[in-house]
Amino acid sequence: MGTVLRYGVVLAAVLVAAGGVAYLFERWDHATHYSVFAGSPESLTTPAAILRGALALDPASLIALGLVVLVLTPVARVVFALLAFVEQRDRLYVIFSLIVLSVLFIGLTGHSL
Repeated sequence: MGTVLRYGVVLAAVLVAAGGVAYLFERWDHATHYSVFAGSPESLTTPAAILRGALALDPASLIALGLVVLVLTPVARVVFALLAFVEQRDRLYVIFSLIVLSVLFIGLTGHSL
């Protein structure tokens, strides 16, 4: 189970680093104006748009995808633990895993109890 966390963090770091380097090379001569607020571009507002941009090797989308992978890594760990507990027929830990998964879902989607 620890390998899920390790690989997720490494994948996220590679995506963010690759996107960061590409971003710096693409915008090395671009001056940033901090007096004007620029919100997120449309290409970074939905998971589908982030994935499309990352597949097109857009640097900002690669960074965003790396952050999404980093956030979803613990969720994947809980899902794999849940599946292992279901396979072992350990009802108590299945219940605990479902509770943790529910709390993660509520926290990540912004809902409240």
